[in-house]
Amino acid sequence: MVSDKPLGRPRSEDRRRAILSAAIAELREKGYAALTIEGIAARAGAGKQTIYRWWPSKADVVLDALLEEASDAIAMPDEGSLPGDLLAFLSATFRQRGQRPVLIGLMAQALLDPMFAQVFRDRFLFGRRAVLRQILDRAVARGEIAEGIDPELLIDVVYGVLWYRLLLDHAPLDDEAGRRLAELVVRAVR
Repeated sequence: MVSDKPLGRPRSEDRRRAILSAAIAELREKGYAALTIEGIAARAGAGKQTIYRWWPSKADVVLDALLEEASDAIAMPDEGSLPGDLLAFLSATFRQRGQRPVLIGLMAQALLDPMFAQVFRDRFLFGRRAVLRQILDRAVARGEIAEGIDPELLIDVVYGVLWYRLLLDHAPLDDEAGRRLAELVVRAVR
């Protein structure tokens, strides 16, 4: 008879959270290039083998940490109107500008590693796009978006601004930028 129990010890939720927190702390302190599994393990009080058993690479550890933080910090707003929803969403998103080292590191890894690129797109980028798509879909249902508007292009515009400013750091990602971008999108859809 084959057992349904997984091999090895089960994951400890406390240990998992400690590792994810350590990964973010190490990343912010040292940057992505200097981030190591050894450093994460030491800060978390975990063994390297535990980390490698749960995640195939440092990028995967950081991605899980980022996903957890994003789901906690950027909720799906429902302010009753497209301008209100966009402003709430973009304000919460732009408030995460402290994640710049994390996002830049993951984007760099995605550019260098096609396998990780697919995981990053599927688990993070497409997930964030889906939230914005829901906001736009609600606006369509309320009649706030003119017929023929391409929602995917609008999503590209919003995230294009975000990523361009994150990567080049040439202009702020602040509440004012969020407000102006929300106004631009609202004008474009009418």
